[in-house]
Amino acid sequence: MIATVMIKILFVDDHAIVRAGYRTLLAKQAGLTVVAEAADAVQAYQLFKEYQPDIVITDLSLPSSSGLELIGRLKQRSPETKILVFSMHQNPSFAVQACRAGALGYVTKSSPSEVLLRAIHEVYGGRHFLSSDIAQALALEQFGGERTALETLTVREFEILRLLVEARSIEEIAQTLSISPKTVRNCHYLIKSKLGVAGDIELTRLAIRLRVVDLLELSGKA
Repeated sequence: MIATVMIKILFVDDHAIVRAGYRTLLAKQAGLTVVAEAADAVQAYQLFKEYQPDIVITDLSLPSSSGLELIGRLKQRSPETKILVFSMHQNPSFAVQACRAGALGYVTKSSPSEVLLRAIHEVYGGRHFLSSDIAQALALEQFGGERTALETLTVREFEILRLLVEARSIEEIAQTLSISPKTVRNCHYLIKSKLGVAGDIELTRLAIRLRVVDLLELSGKA
């Protein structure tokens, strides 16, 4: 009798209810086990070192340090790490940035549960996987011959853009990303140059138009 391979999962999401719901779902699946859960990037990194999971499933919107930053840290520590992003963000630019950071898969939270389960097995096998809504959005952009300005940004620049639009100070961003304020200022300049904007108000408007953030998110942080 062939033994079932047990895939060890680290699940990262800042909402306890979300973690509980998907822990229950995954526990019912043969060959899957959630060995640890984390509510933020710092905790996730520590648990990753402790449990050495086969797959890390992470949201992008996390307290303090984002999922993109977490992906970068995990890949730096362990390049063979298999990471699946599970996010509410349906903007294909987020998927592009997540894959650039090192994720193998990207599934939106609006996807059926069977899509997430399929993604886990695909990523575990070392294959790329996108939920159909993200794959369709990317295909439509390519079909239309359009190249979003956001795709010209590096992963680090994209993350700094998100924090700038959230009205974080240069010092706060530097502390969050563990980089120097000078690096943040340089990136700030490059971001505006690449996106073709002159000031922060125009930058914010562009970020909203490109759905990096939306007005509800901004009002919720006010």
